[in-house]
Amino acid sequence: MRGDCGRDASVAAGASRRGGIVPLRAGPKIEVGLLGATGAVGQHFVRLLAEHPWFRLTWLAASDRSAGRRYGELPWRLPAPLSDEIGTLPVHALDAGNAPELVFSALDACVAGECEAEFAARGHWVVSNARNHRMDPCVPLLIPEVNPEHLALIERQQEENGWRGALVTNPNCSTVFLALALAALRPFFPRRVAVTTLQALSGAGYPGVASHDATANVIPFIEGEEEKLERETQKILGSLDGSEIAPHGVVISAQTTRVPVLDGHTEAVSVELAEAASREDILAAFAGFSGEPQELGLPSAPTQPIVTHERSDRPQARLDVESRGGMALHVGRLRPCPVLGWKFILLGHNMVRGAAGAAVLNAELLVARALMNCPREVDIAANARS
Repeated sequence: MRGDCGRDASVAAGASRRGGIVPLRAGPKIEVGLLGATGAVGQHFVRLLAEHPWFRLTWLAASDRSAGRRYGELPWRLPAPLSDEIGTLPVHALDAGNAPELVFSALDACVAGECEAEFAARGHWVVSNARNHRMDPCVPLLIPEVNPEHLALIERQQEENGWRGALVTNPNCSTVFLALALAALRPFFPRRVAVTTLQALSGAGYPGVASHDATANVIPFIEGEEEKLERETQKILGSLDGSEIAPHGVVISAQTTRVPVLDGHTEAVSVELAEAASREDILAAFAGFSGEPQELGLPSAPTQPIVTHERSDRPQARLDVESRGGMALHVGRLRPCPVLGWKFILLGHNMVRGAAGAAVLNAELLVARALMNCPREVDIAANARS
């Protein structure tokens, strides 16, 4: 492993409670690496990290097919240009030990499980988008506004596995959006939920769904997605009991579909609340929802995590999903439901808030809490909480 969270590195920015970035002093940033750098989610990581105020992407790794080449020699599929600095970086094999202490993972699930565990065992802090370890009882399944206290699982994780590093995961993209909405409704005690998703093509990766299947069509099944929505949400909303998570009792029935939209997952949600609430109560809960990332002003945190829409034709993927950097959840069409009580529409950016952006925000919280104990990280944490 190279360095100690960039031991000889420093970060040029910290966070203020107003949500802006307060400069500390000039200097290099914390070096970070990326596993699975060439895939669709990996490229979104690259884009988000290219000008990040705390992190500098200095190490890339991918499959043997890409290893040994310069990153700029490989196909780049995002409209934002690839930075010259990152384009010159070599792509390494997926070998632990030589990467920076903090690494992001955009690995495919077929290789992520063993690879991420190896990196954590070798002392790396792995912030993963992959599904493999999400339901491990000692791995935090993290949405920083919802369950930051679940980071306490890391101590148990390191003790049980004998790891010098650690592993933190973000949820499935659709789960992020549903869990954020239900977290805002916790004052009214969500009891039962029915959700149907309309998931964008980009969620299937590249090249993704065959054109004959995707064009002018709705595919009524996405393997594994319904189970993720139903189980991951219960873990995220669950309570920390010592070193264990007691899952939330909310019962969720999910149906997932693939639709011909490029970016942006839409969800039609009906919810039963144990506590009576008016439309005004629910709208106020959505609009007023925030958490530790907003309190600390973390760089990727939206000032308002949940944006409400009053127009009956919003939110729409084409009009709303890119706003606020793709990190906010959009809620609209709140109205009574004759079956469960209330229903509404959700929209979130599956590649940003539902994937790469979620992991970057998770890493920012790790740094702000000084969990890796590197010198400059402690500096940032002190500044964030001052």
